[in-house]
Amino acid sequence: MVALLNKYLLGDMECHYYLDDETKAVELVLVPSGMELLCWKEKKQVVDSLVQIKAAGDVYPGGYAGGGTMRQGGSVSLLKYHDQYIVKDERQTCIYTSFYFKEACKAEHCLRFKEGSSHLESEVRLTNGGNKEIFLEMLSSFSLGGISPFVAGDAHDSMRVHRLRSVWSMEGRLETRTIEEMQLEPSWAGHAVRSERFGQVGSMPVNRYFPYLVVEDSVNDVCWGAQLKHNASWQMEVYRKDDGVSVSGGLADREFGHWMKKLAPEESFETPTAILSVCKGGGVDRISQRMTAALEEYVDKEPEGEQELPIIFNEYCTTWGCPSHENITGILEAIKNKGFSYFVIDCGWYKKDGVPWDIMMGDYNVSKELFPEGLEKTVQKIKEAGLKPGIWFEIENVGSAAEIYKDEEHLLKRDGEVLTTTMRRFLDLRNPWVIGYLKEKVIGTLKRYGFEYMKMDYNDTIGLGCDGAESLGEGLRQNMAASLEFIKSVKEEVPGIILENCASGGHRLEPLMMSLTSMASFSDAHECEEIPVIAANLHRAILPRQSQIWAVIRKEDSLKRIAYSVINTFLGRMCISGDVTELSSGQWDVIDRGIAFYKKIAPIIKHGYTYFYGSEITSYRNLKGWQGIVRVSDGGEAYALFHAFEVPMGGVLKMELPKGVHAVIKEVYSDSECAVSIEDNCLCYTPEDNKKAVAVLLGRK
Repeated sequence: MVALLNKYLLGDMECHYYLDDETKAVELVLVPSGMELLCWKEKKQVVDSLVQIKAAGDVYPGGYAGGGTMRQGGSVSLLKYHDQYIVKDERQTCIYTSFYFKEACKAEHCLRFKEGSSHLESEVRLTNGGNKEIFLEMLSSFSLGGISPFVAGDAHDSMRVHRLRSVWSMEGRLETRTIEEMQLEPSWAGHAVRSERFGQVGSMPVNRYFPYLVVEDSVNDVCWGAQLKHNASWQMEVYRKDDGVSVSGGLADREFGHWMKKLAPEESFETPTAILSVCKGGGVDRISQRMTAALEEYVDKEPEGEQELPIIFNEYCTTWGCPSHENITGILEAIKNKGFSYFVIDCGWYKKDGVPWDIMMGDYNVSKELFPEGLEKTVQKIKEAGLKPGIWFEIENVGSAAEIYKDEEHLLKRDGEVLTTTMRRFLDLRNPWVIGYLKEKVIGTLKRYGFEYMKMDYNDTIGLGCDGAESLGEGLRQNMAASLEFIKSVKEEVPGIILENCASGGHRLEPLMMSLTSMASFSDAHECEEIPVIAANLHRAILPRQSQIWAVIRKEDSLKRIAYSVINTFLGRMCISGDVTELSSGQWDVIDRGIAFYKKIAPIIKHGYTYFYGSEITSYRNLKGWQGIVRVSDGGEAYALFHAFEVPMGGVLKMELPKGVHAVIKEVYSDSECAVSIEDNCLCYTPEDNKKAVAVLLGRK
């Protein structure tokens, strides 16, 4: 018999725990507060375990699950509910649910709610209390069942799954499919498992997919969402065998990510943290922004967390990997007193003998060719121009032309051979010598020259994993955990350092890395017309205040193109680069006005809510239609962006203003005068040209 074990109200979310008295299994059903659930018996369903686990030697799941999912197998049937208790203080509430596993072992699930938040956090801890080793093949961070508890039967034609796809320079594309399209309908006989397991394998956690999943009940306008805080291989699953849909996720398991973990007697293992939320109304955009809000507390603690958003100049798209004292001096002369806060020396400062930057990184000796008097003089020039100096490192990888590339003793291996990709190898960050080397080369450089900003890049992926642990996947997990520890040591050793998270642009835009850094490179789409589409996508995955967006200005750019590029940065952090030493006064006027406008909207970028408008975008490389966003502060101040890619001239682009927005046009920014107005609570723009962008500041009368 299945009965309600406990129900808890956490903010505007209710947590319903159901217990099967016979199997001692517990399921967690998460719903918006105040909504009435169907009686358990109104749906054909069995309890789907709150903890998903698979240990070697236990029975594998049947129903044709092999190779597709390891959920709900023999290990889950061995979990027996023990107790549930709450630990609460003025800051947070933690609900602990514990199970005996194989009698002597204990699995404990923690669901954490921080007061005033719109999300929950979930982890599982397994402790081996027996006298024999256990080999884990899977252990989930979270599992939610009973979706949807508001629609009788199998809820056909009512549920959709949302994912964020990601490839290089096209990060964050929203994919929406129905449960039926994904073949996740239960069978006529209740036999055969339905599962969609997806994720990424390697050290680029946002490669192919973001660690993000939303399931929507479109009939009742309810969304369930999950994100994973993990910087290595991960997986999510949508699972079904009866009327209820379940979702779970965590480390990539043995089948998907070659992960096995040995637990010796008395040893414990804790999963990565998952961010969970549920809400009624607002669809995928609202549930997404409820989850990204989980990062606010971390970013507020960053050195410049309480300041307005500073503007960055990065010279990469000016020098293309060949910075020097001479060209940096010229750039500084062009940009000083323009409103920039940071000047970042990007890759190539260590080059020698004309070897390309992307195969030289790793030794990190200052180039005597590019900086004949060392970096001291250049850093001093940056400071004299009123900017804070920053520098680029690719900490974990080494290039094929570097001396350390030959140092096989300190590099990652697979199957006993050095793990090598086309141009790179990977340092073994579990090795104390490697950490000492990085402290000298990275932390030592930061301290020696007084750098106040570090861009941490990462331009390849380890893939399946590496030697040195009980499985390749566990080797990868350990190495990436050591990477995080080194980043933490940088922050400790260089107090106040500003860290930028970069991985071939946006391939590490996951919550764990974002919690340790002030901002991140949004993408390697440096000069592409699709920049505003990618940047808007990312509002569903990370905080806009952490999304650093390129505006690369070329001397041949029209004023329209310059305004387009500048307005793109209004979707996050402004980062300027390009031919700034060769621009005309008219071109600089457009940039200067854009910087002034950006500073006015920075508080709304920092703390606001985004509404999305426009036509469907199919091809990113061949944009048609238009995109619009309105971002609104808690006080009703707002700004709006129109990007007209390819639209019929004479037509009107309209965005209905959200409730509570102060509907007065205070300022319009573009390259020229624009036909912008408010009519019937809609912000209207009549484009006079394609490939044009317009920004509008809204406020009180």
